[in-house]
Amino acid sequence: MLEPTTTYTPAAGRYDAMTYNRCGESGLKLPAVSLGFWHNFGILTPFEHMRALVFTAFDHGITHFDLANNYGPEPGEAERNCGRLINRYFKAYRDELVVSTKAGYEMWTGPYGDHGSRKYLLASLDQSLERLGLDYVDIFYHHRPDPETPLEETMGALATAVQSGKALYVGLSNYDGPTLERATAILDELHVPFIINQNRYNIFDRTIERNGLKETAKRLGKGIITFSPLAQGLLTNRYLDGVPSDSRIALDPRFLKDSALTPERLQQIRELNDIAIARGQTLAEMSLAWLLHDGVVTSVLAGASKPQQILDNIGALKNTTFSAEELTRIDEISQR
Repeated sequence: MLEPTTTYTPAAGRYDAMTYNRCGESGLKLPAVSLGFWHNFGILTPFEHMRALVFTAFDHGITHFDLANNYGPEPGEAERNCGRLINRYFKAYRDELVVSTKAGYEMWTGPYGDHGSRKYLLASLDQSLERLGLDYVDIFYHHRPDPETPLEETMGALATAVQSGKALYVGLSNYDGPTLERATAILDELHVPFIINQNRYNIFDRTIERNGLKETAKRLGKGIITFSPLAQGLLTNRYLDGVPSDSRIALDPRFLKDSALTPERLQQIRELNDIAIARGQTLAEMSLAWLLHDGVVTSVLAGASKPQQILDNIGALKNTTFSAEELTRIDEISQR
């Protein structure tokens, strides 16, 4: 049962400090910094803390909340908590929000709760809408390629999601350049508003530069939103002096383990931090700014465990210009 609406008045100048970028060649604009619900909106986080995070985000122009069916912990909890937040506080502001979700990874046991079949994707979307308490999501993604399902079937399911009114736009996540091109041709033929790709991308991880995704998305006029823009916290000053007791490595090492902090990696982080300091930025600010500097990336998708981290992320937008020397040096350090 949904909970009653509670009064919330967003900050009056909430759009003033945010940059909004057109998503590829579509009509939709996204904030340059979006809020990810991957880690901090499950059963481990008090509801009052989640509320503080989304209030801080929306009060400062972050209009895009990004989810997936399996975000938690436990799977489904991030959507359920987002639904509670929207129903309590954001009903009057639904048309100012972009809510996205995904399906593609395992969500329930058995043969129909994973991958890219029409049955799984459309059933998962219905379940997501129920948890969110929404009639539609703004963007519905296929979360990962499924080589065992015909691409035509998966793209057809995305088309049905739009045709049924349950999604306004569709996106693809974790695809490479050649598969993106094939998918685009199918979706174009079906007249589906496919507008965005979500992929891991940061100073350390250049996979989308090597597999053709970045170049293909630009050529085809599709947006890119990047997850793990700070490499799970490595591209910050958090670990320069060891592992803090409240860090992700210490509290939730599922996705970032202390083995990632090799002497070589720490040296890279220190050298990148020196460049950031010379630019008048923190390493986190510079890392987000670097992703946005060439205009190909529409938005950086950043999680946050504290409201101040959201404000710090937005601070990256004050300077997204890099000299040729800075870009060359960042490449030399990060890719050696």
